[in-house]
Amino acid sequence: MAETRRRLRSSTVVLGGMGVVAAALTSCGSDPDRRCVDRDSYTYEGYKVVADRNCNTGSSGSSSAKGGKKKSGTGQSADAAWYYDADVSNGRADYGTFSKSEAVDRGGFGCSGGSGGG
Repeated sequence: MAETRRRLRSSTVVLGGMGVVAAALTSCGSDPDRRCVDRDSYTYEGYKVVADRNCNTGSSGSSSAKGGKKKSGTGQSADAAWYYDADVSNGRADYGTFSKSEAVDRGGFGCSGGSGGG
């Protein structure tokens, strides 16, 4: 009766704290969500999402925001570019940004808004 409060085990506290740290690190360190879109296809629903290969330039893993004129499967050229942190619905992406740095600056849990180094 003297001790009525429940005590948390130290392993529970450590594991819970590590989960919070992991969530903070992954939200800051990961690349923002991106979609390859045709910049010439904007309507009130957003940009048309096209195949990622249209945005990949020369080197593998490139995340160029400029993309470039590419041939689509229909023989028309598409001005493809990466579009970050967009809402995607029915093959259309809207409310995002073409700037990767802006998408990263939006941040997540535990992220600072700017970069250091004066």
